[in-house]
Amino acid sequence: MSDRPEVTEEQIEQAVALLRAGKLVAFPTETVYGLGADASNTSAIRAVFKAKQRPADHPLILHLADTAALKHWANIVPREAWLLAEVFWPGPLTLVLPRATHVASELTGGQSTIALRVPSNPIALRLLNAFNGAIAAPSANRFGRLSPTTAAHVHEELGDAVEMVLDGGQCAIGIESTIVTFRGNQAVILRPGAVTAEQIEDTLHSELAASIQSSPRVSGSLESHYAPRTPLKVLNEADMESFLRRESAKRPVAVLSQRGRPRATRAALWQVAPQSPAEYARHLYALLRRMDDAGCQLIVVESVPELPQWVAIQDRLMRAAGGIQSADAATGT
Repeated sequence: MSDRPEVTEEQIEQAVALLRAGKLVAFPTETVYGLGADASNTSAIRAVFKAKQRPADHPLILHLADTAALKHWANIVPREAWLLAEVFWPGPLTLVLPRATHVASELTGGQSTIALRVPSNPIALRLLNAFNGAIAAPSANRFGRLSPTTAAHVHEELGDAVEMVLDGGQCAIGIESTIVTFRGNQAVILRPGAVTAEQIEDTLHSELAASIQSSPRVSGSLESHYAPRTPLKVLNEADMESFLRRESAKRPVAVLSQRGRPRATRAALWQVAPQSPAEYARHLYALLRRMDDAGCQLIVVESVPELPQWVAIQDRLMRAAGGIQSADAATGT
């Protein structure tokens, strides 16, 4: 038997009614929980920004029920976008395309592009199909903080600001979607995720284009993002022992490592992360939340392997550390 909570049809109907009334509904996707609002209701969209304390120029991602809806929200859909949608939708890929003329500027952060995806989580798809429209849904957390991967995280983050949370258990992937835009017929990755650069290149039979300064603003692109309240530092294995010996003598330190706890360490909390990148990503935010709540004054994360399958995790750790990194510490980012 599955331990995943069952979401009933009555709950889906209630969520649809709330969305149509301009209320906010959080729901699970395969990546993280989203804070959903009717994408055609500007008042509801503004409520998302208020609940998240999100800057108005930071665009939202629209969740669609199927690929066909692309044409309604995007003014231009290049052949390469259709190819990626055919292969990776439903799934953890977001496409950033020129917006249709009717798209509210509140959704796009005032930009000329719109971010779109079709999630694969069955509860999200049931909700989208029942709603019969697009749902704007950034991660259901305070802006810049750790994304929620369980319903409990949503309640902790947003409390009464969200009218309803559909509980689908723990998210399968655990980090946010890959975001892609296009320069001519080449794809550009604006945020790494579970869909890798190699998969995109193999699908399009062409190399990725390098990102440029004029790339659209997208979710999760700030230097400091996905961050716990506690300062976080990323160190490689060679530097950790001496650093922890010095810092643990001065203040309580929590550690996230893929190795077991050494006998001699004075770390207040030692969390062991999974070895595989998929499982590491799935549990990353929950592990960081646990350490954030442990009363320590510093979180130290051992750097992950510098391999293609770890790129998205490296990105999240780099942003979680924000400006905390020091020049004399090697990092895994």
